[in-house]
Amino acid sequence: MAMRMRDVLVGSLTAAFLGLTTGCTVASPNAGHEVVWMEKPILFGHGGVDPTPVVAGREYGAATSDAIDVDMLPQRVDMEFDDMMTSSGVPVSFHVVATFKVTDPVKLVSQFGADRDTNKDGNLSGWGFWTRNLDQPMSNAVRDAVKKRDMQEMAISQTAADAVGQEVNAAAASIVQKLGIPIVFTTVNVGRVNPPDAIKNQRIETAAQEQRAITEQQTKLAEDQRKAAERSRAAADNAYRQAMQLSPDQFLQLERIKMQRDVCAHGGTCTFFIGGGASPVLDVGRK
Repeated sequence: MAMRMRDVLVGSLTAAFLGLTTGCTVASPNAGHEVVWMEKPILFGHGGVDPTPVVAGREYGAATSDAIDVDMLPQRVDMEFDDMMTSSGVPVSFHVVATFKVTDPVKLVSQFGADRDTNKDGNLSGWGFWTRNLDQPMSNAVRDAVKKRDMQEMAISQTAADAVGQEVNAAAASIVQKLGIPIVFTTVNVGRVNPPDAIKNQRIETAAQEQRAITEQQTKLAEDQRKAAERSRAAADNAYRQAMQLSPDQFLQLERIKMQRDVCAHGGTCTFFIGGGASPVLDVGRK
């Protein structure tokens, strides 16, 4: 009985061992991805990272090996900065987007790790190596670039935001080169810079006052132009009156007749009651 149980145990262990050693792991990366083998032998060898990644197609490995997928497509990292201090002592908030590509998946896996973060929905989001190696240095690079400029320049001038992006891009390239991280940055863009609400409200009020002053100035110019036009018209009427040798009262009577003629020119019946008191055009009382 003991011999039989021993044979059964040996057979079970042998079958299990053969299953582990003869089984396989499949690596079939999608387009734009590469797979790195992490070999973990059970009895023989030292294991480690295979220096040759799987670029395309399908490849089989030992059952104890891990196939680590590395996304070689351009990757995006979003960084939010709240209350970042400027040279003028006013904090600003803005968004930075950094885009990079992995250049050596084997080195990334063996020295820095290719693990990915997940969001609350379970989808892949950030990279573990970024959190461990680049998050703080990149934040410092952004802070150093922003504090060289005042709030007004950062909030209004897009040129200043572009300059910050260029400085951070250069600093990021220096950081990855110093640390030996196998990635290359393609772009670093700074989004809209937002000052504190109190500053924004003051800017809105200042803009409203400036617009009010412009409106009042335009109104004054219009009134001055109307005043000049009325003076010119009065001068022309007075010159006409003098040329016709009319008294002021006679000129007013003539203007009234013109007005009545214009009113009746549109048709219909017009009745006017003309009071006396006007001086005749010809002095009929003079003999």
